[in-house]
Amino acid sequence: MISDYRITFFYFFSICGFLLLVNLLTSSSAFANPREYVLDNGLKLVVKQDHRSPVVVTQIWYKAGSIDEVNGVTGVAHVLEHMMFKGTEKIPNGEFSKKIAAAGGRENAFTSYDYTAYYQQLHKIHLPMAMELEADRMRNLVLTKEEFDKEIKVVMEERRLRTDDQARSLLYEKMMAVAFQSHPYKNPIIGWMNDLENMRVEDTQEWYDRWYAPNNATLVVVGDVDADEVFRLANKYYGAIQSHSLFAIDARKPQIEPPQLGTKRITVKAPAELPYLIMGFHAPAIRNVNEDWEPYALEILEGVLDGHASARLSKSLVRESQIANSASAGYGAIARGPSIFFLSAVPGVGKTVAELEQALRSEIEKIIQGGVTEEELNRVKAQVIASHVYQRDSTFSQAMQLGRLESTGLSYRDTDTILEKLKAVTAEQIRDVTKKYFIDEGLTVAVLDPQPLEQKAPKKIPAGLRH
Repeated sequence: MISDYRITFFYFFSICGFLLLVNLLTSSSAFANPREYVLDNGLKLVVKQDHRSPVVVTQIWYKAGSIDEVNGVTGVAHVLEHMMFKGTEKIPNGEFSKKIAAAGGRENAFTSYDYTAYYQQLHKIHLPMAMELEADRMRNLVLTKEEFDKEIKVVMEERRLRTDDQARSLLYEKMMAVAFQSHPYKNPIIGWMNDLENMRVEDTQEWYDRWYAPNNATLVVVGDVDADEVFRLANKYYGAIQSHSLFAIDARKPQIEPPQLGTKRITVKAPAELPYLIMGFHAPAIRNVNEDWEPYALEILEGVLDGHASARLSKSLVRESQIANSASAGYGAIARGPSIFFLSAVPGVGKTVAELEQALRSEIEKIIQGGVTEEELNRVKAQVIASHVYQRDSTFSQAMQLGRLESTGLSYRDTDTILEKLKAVTAEQIRDVTKKYFIDEGLTVAVLDPQPLEQKAPKKIPAGLRH
C-alpha cells in the first residue's frame, strides 16, 4: 500500500513565495497535458507527455484488489500478482524480467486493497517491447500447479517475514480486523495464513479470468512520448484482446461498513523492544471531488499533527513533554472504501501507554477547543500541497498519481481540483471534522504489549520475493 511524500522545501522559502511556486507549477502547461483514449475493447489509456528526459513509465492498473476477495481466498489478488511473472506460451517463465533488464529498465508490481498494478520504467525506444510483453500476459498467462506450489511458499514466507515476525505490522493487521466489522478492508492484503495454506492454482485462475481484462484496466504512460503514437501502440498490442462481461468499478455492489457504536480495544502480545499504540478513527474518503470538503480538511489536519519538525505531535509530545519517544498521524483521502485516521506513538522512558493515549486525546481536544491559527494553517497548507505538487517532478510519481485516481473511482482530471480544494480548507472546517470524527463511538485502540525478544538469527528474504 502506497503512502506520503514529505517535502522539506518549505524551510527555504517564505509562505508567500512557496505558494506562488505551487501556483506556477499547478498552472504550468508542462504538467497539464494528460490525454485520454478508450480502445474499442474498453481499455482506458491515459498518456502524459514529459520531455525532460528520454524515459518512459508504463503502468497497467487492474481495478481489482483485496477489497474484491471473498472469505476463504483472501490474498489471491496478491498471489496472482506473483504468478503474473511465471510466463506465457510466447514468453517463458523468467523471460519477461530478463528482457526488461537487458533493455536497462526496471519492472515490478504491487497489490493494494483497491487495485493491482504492473509497471516498467525504461528508455523510450523500448516502449513497444514493454507494451507487447504486458499485453501478452493480460490474457495469455500460463498458470500451472507446479509453479503455483513453488510461489505460494514464497508468499507465505513473505507473510511471516513482513507481518508475523514484525510486531507493529502484526498489531496493525489485528487492529484492522477489529476496526472493520464487515467491510473487506478487515482482511490483510497478503491474506490470512490459513487461506494461503489452502489456496489452489484454480483460485488464481478464476481470479485472473474474472478481473484481468481490458475493460477492467487503465493503461498509464508517462514520459518522453507522443500521445497519439502511444495510442497507436496500445491499439496494436492491446486492441485485439477481447473484453468480457464484468461489473464496472462504479457498478459493483456497495460494501458499506455499519456504524461503530462504541470504542473497540485490542491488545496484542508479540516480541518487541517497546510498547506501541495505535488509535484509529473511522473517517470518510473522497466520493465527490467537487462537493466534498471533509476529506480535504482531514488531510490538512494530518499535516497539522504530523509531517514536519514544528507539527504538533512532535513538538508537544516528543520534544516538550517527552511523553512519547515518537508520534505520528496518518490519513488517506483516496480509496474505494472508507478511510481511517490513525494516531500512533511509542511511549517515552518511564511513561505508560495509558498516559500516552491521554496525551494524544489532549492534542485533539486542543484543536477542538482552540482551533489552528492562520499562520499555522498557511504553513501546513504549503507543505501538504507541495507534497502533491512535487510528485509531478518524477515520471514514475506522475504515473502513480494518475493511475491511483483512475483505479479508485475518481479521474485523472481531478488532480488540480484536489489541490484547489486543499487550498480552500479553513480553520473552522478543521475544527468541525475533528469534533465530528474524533469520537469514542468511532475509535479503535490497539496496544502492543512487548514480549521478550527471541534470540534467533534474522531471517533471510526468500528467493522470489519481488517487493
